[in-house]
Amino acid sequence: MSLASLPPTWQGWIAFLQTPLHQRLAWRLEFLMLGVVMDKGRRTITSWLRAAGLRTGWEDYYYFLTAVGRACAFMATLLLRLLVRHLRPDGPLVFAIDDTPTKRYGPKVEGAGLHHNPTPGPAGHKLLYGHLWVTLAWIVRHPLWGAIGLPIRAQLYVRQVDVQRLAHRGPWQFQTKLALAKQLVQWLREMPVFRGRPLWFVTDGGYAKRPFLQVARQEPGVVVVSRLRRDAALWSVPKPVPAAKRGRGRPRTYGKQRISLGKRAGQKRGWQQVTCRQYGKEVVKKIKTFEATYKPARGRIRVVLVDEAQGWLPYFSTDPAMAATTIVAGMADRGALEQDHHDLKEVEGTGQQQVRNVWANIGAFHLTLWAHSLTELWAWFQPKEVLCDRRDSPWDDAERRPSHADRRKALQRTCLAEEFSHLQRRQVVASEIQRFVSGLIHQVA
Repeated sequence: MSLASLPPTWQGWIAFLQTPLHQRLAWRLEFLMLGVVMDKGRRTITSWLRAAGLRTGWEDYYYFLTAVGRACAFMATLLLRLLVRHLRPDGPLVFAIDDTPTKRYGPKVEGAGLHHNPTPGPAGHKLLYGHLWVTLAWIVRHPLWGAIGLPIRAQLYVRQVDVQRLAHRGPWQFQTKLALAKQLVQWLREMPVFRGRPLWFVTDGGYAKRPFLQVARQEPGVVVVSRLRRDAALWSVPKPVPAAKRGRGRPRTYGKQRISLGKRAGQKRGWQQVTCRQYGKEVVKKIKTFEATYKPARGRIRVVLVDEAQGWLPYFSTDPAMAATTIVAGMADRGALEQDHHDLKEVEGTGQQQVRNVWANIGAFHLTLWAHSLTELWAWFQPKEVLCDRRDSPWDDAERRPSHADRRKALQRTCLAEEFSHLQRRQVVASEIQRFVSGLIHQVA
């Protein structure tokens, strides 16, 4: 028996998400999500079941993860519809795409391999063994807390040398990270709820390449904002030629003059001071912006050079009409996905589930993604006093925005109080016991 219960709003959300699953299995999703929310320590599947109070039939939950992994695309669609319905965004929808690895152990973990280690640490290990996930997150702006990333879906990247090990799981084809990111964009574009609405995608410089940038030209309403290489091969914008003077063939797409970003950044003229919103506050930036043509993007782009303390940084947008301040602010909002990756690993325990089946790994990874997003959705409508309880930390900044760990602890307190309220409905509880239980819940979560 579990000592906690999910709030009624969570129960309604989970009932909506479990629609694609078979009715004989769908009821298990609520128990697993309760375990994900209430678990502490190392987040293995066993600890999830223990936190949910499951003592019998635990073997079936491992097989249930496989069903979740196979239905994750449909369930992610429902999650996004749920988020849009509650948050009601205006204007263009901003999404962030980036990849992140999760460490694993053991030679028989399906889909795992050697990948670049983004955090080598003091040991300096350049590679790590585990899974690599191309993650998609919706970037929304809270009226108090600024940009928040809501992870929706992830694609598992398997190296070409490791694809053969998945032959017994079906026709698993090798796809690059750029191809997986392009699939995520096309998956969003095909949703009926997003038809006719502009979609902006902010990415790292690793995705500013032809296979991914082509989607901005192929899909209507899609704009990519990313970082440029300092030695990017840019060309000038061709001058329009009257039809009477134009020769045979199509008009030029690329200009004749090569543009050097280093020389543009070194010139003292052309810089301007602009005010933009970054990381929740108004800042003044020194920028230089111009139009250029870029062959990987198949046409014109808007380039923005930003003069930072550590040096100049080049950004660009596939929409040449986009304002420079919007590009700079969008690249700053991309940090919300980086924060999501940190919270998923450190707070939600992503990658610690210790399952070997590839579909079970995909299912477990998405459960942590969805628990993160639903926690943020639940906290979106909570008063500040519930999430920012600094009474036990007088040395902390009372005005600091609550972290994801703070929101998760507030949700855990609500779950424990929800179960205690069920007991109060059955029999009268003395006021002394109520105060004791309230203090105990505060100490536990």
